[in-house]
Amino acid sequence: MAEHIEEGLPDFSDAESAGVAHRVLGTTLPVLEVQLQPGQSVISQGGEMSWMSPTVAMSTQTSGAGGSGLAGVFKRAVAGGTIFMSQYTAQGGVGVVAFAAKMPGHIRPINVNANREFMVSRHGFLAATDGVTLNLGFQQKLGVGIFSGNGFILQRIAGEGTAWIELSGELVTYDLAAGESMMVHPGHIGLFDATVQLDIQMVKGIKNMLFGADTIFLAKLTGPGTVYLQTMTIPGLAHAIAPYLPSNEGGGGGAGINIGGFKLG
Repeated sequence: MAEHIEEGLPDFSDAESAGVAHRVLGTTLPVLEVQLQPGQSVISQGGEMSWMSPTVAMSTQTSGAGGSGLAGVFKRAVAGGTIFMSQYTAQGGVGVVAFAAKMPGHIRPINVNANREFMVSRHGFLAATDGVTLNLGFQQKLGVGIFSGNGFILQRIAGEGTAWIELSGELVTYDLAAGESMMVHPGHIGLFDATVQLDIQMVKGIKNMLFGADTIFLAKLTGPGTVYLQTMTIPGLAHAIAPYLPSNEGGGGGAGINIGGFKLG
């Protein structure tokens, strides 16, 4: 089966020592392709798979990624994940399974072991090798209407292996020394070392709270550890495109798309 993309197709490789060969294709809306040798597997949350070869068998169940039993499933669901996890295994030959990004941005591999665990935004986990666990890492309710009323939730990635993380927009990395801190809009937090301490603080000053920002809470991140910030937030994107979405103002038949002040449809 021949395949190609513009500007050529990179070879599969395992530069990060993930244990499986893989490649990331594209730039604005990338896709992760994992090449599996017979018997090799990767896992993802239910519904993440984009395409796969016939030699890959998919098995979907409530267990996986360190979550088993009712308690494990509940923790994963609270952390923003799905109830079901899917495992993809090559059988009878080499196979390929792909996971496409849902937002413009980046797909980044991370190596996870007993000495290095990570905290990731609730929608950041894309896929992982066997041995990686996904669990509730942090949850704090921030009041009705803040972050769609869901509070601020992070997932903890631990275990042993490689995970691939989806980050929205451009990626900015900071290495924080011990005791060094930075204040971040919670929506821009993509990924950080589990050694980094996080504290949610309310913005000070009535004017700042009412007029200075689109949130009244900021996250204080304190090192040591590496912090990966994403420039695009889902609420920010939704706010930007909201004026151009179809509306039913004025009754039926008035739906249309507003582009540059002109209503189409």
